[in-house]
Amino acid sequence: MTDHPLPTVTIHTDGACRGNPGPGGWGALLESGPHEKTLNGFEAETTNNRMELKAALMALRELKRPCRVALYTDSEYLRKGITEWIHGWQKRGWKTASRQPVKNAQLWRELLDETRRHQIEWHWVKGHSGHPGNERADALANEAIDAAVAATG
Repeated sequence: MTDHPLPTVTIHTDGACRGNPGPGGWGALLESGPHEKTLNGFEAETTNNRMELKAALMALRELKRPCRVALYTDSEYLRKGITEWIHGWQKRGWKTASRQPVKNAQLWRELLDETRRHQIEWHWVKGHSGHPGNERADALANEAIDAAVAATG
């Protein structure tokens, strides 16, 4: 059996919220070679942090097989949460260092499950600074909110 190199995917994610909490959206741009896919979604009553998590979760779920992933986010909450804080949360039974329940614990658990299938490098980019992938993900998140608000308005 020969080892096949893992496909390489670049993912840009973003979450948006009108009010916090309020109506929110998430967006993701997935790129692999010449291929590109966009995803987005909406929640009626949510927070910006939940939408940041949901964007990464849904993007990783979209990958059908294990991949080498470069994931770009403008959320330090997401990047630090999944690379640093989550280990302590697990050891403490999903409690923070101050023994409070971890916010969004279910989403963190689901995201952690998805990360186990892939080799992921987490990258932070400054939001709203002209980074093309981040701007596209932000636009996708806001399009989801706009469409849902228009449909109910």
